[in-house]
Amino acid sequence: MRKILGTKKVGHTGTLDPQATGVLPVCVGKGTKVSDMLTNSDKEYVARVTLGITTDTEDIWGEVIEKKDCSHITSDMICDVAESFVGEIEQVPPMYSAVKIGGKKLYEYARGGVEIERKSRKVTIHKITVEDFADGEFTMRVACSKGTYIRTLCSDIGKKLGVGACMSALIRTKSSVFTLDMAKTIDEVRQVAQSGEVEGLIIPVDELFKEFNEIRLDADRTAKILNGMFLNVPHPDGEYRVYSNKSEFICIGRVCGNTLRIVKNFYAN
Repeated sequence: MRKILGTKKVGHTGTLDPQATGVLPVCVGKGTKVSDMLTNSDKEYVARVTLGITTDTEDIWGEVIEKKDCSHITSDMICDVAESFVGEIEQVPPMYSAVKIGGKKLYEYARGGVEIERKSRKVTIHKITVEDFADGEFTMRVACSKGTYIRTLCSDIGKKLGVGACMSALIRTKSSVFTLDMAKTIDEVRQVAQSGEVEGLIIPVDELFKEFNEIRLDADRTAKILNGMFLNVPHPDGEYRVYSNKSEFICIGRVCGNTLRIVKNFYAN
């Protein structure tokens, strides 16, 4: 993306498994200031789950550890078990992941044949929908918090069913406000960039905060807030999109007790 766009200031917002596809927001220029917000946002996935197979990577591309008969498993059983994972749960990160322990990523230990003890982490599963169950496989639509490993969720569902399971396909369909129908492949971005129309692909930063009301400032108050001053404003408490007297998006501001201060500045480079 740096080569295609001809800029050094580019950042992605969270990794995908090597075999996964789907939404991966890329931040450019001042947009890199929202990378942490997007990385920490909720996600949605569509996963294919294969029952009766347990692997060391928790997906179909790993080494098979165990196989079990799953012919007795019904759609109702799967739905009941999947529903039991909705809410805040404890999840142990898989060995084949980018979580760092002792300065090394877990997958680096795993590739060296070393098993590291991992602490469980709290994640939230907002919704699970089970579809298309047939021949020991089903599709699972998942809405979840940041840090959720869908591979591990598939594996844990298999364990609870008593037959094991692994993930056999994964598509990220949503990350923050970005959905699959908005996504472009790298080749598509390259073609648009070569035609000189890449600006049409870039979504303005303030579009991410459309749920916030806006505050528009005059020239004097624009200068004051950009100099770090707090402003007295007649607005209810909450977070706002703040614009300059020239309609430039300045920042996300927070009003508390009629006082406006900057939370995230998007004006300066």
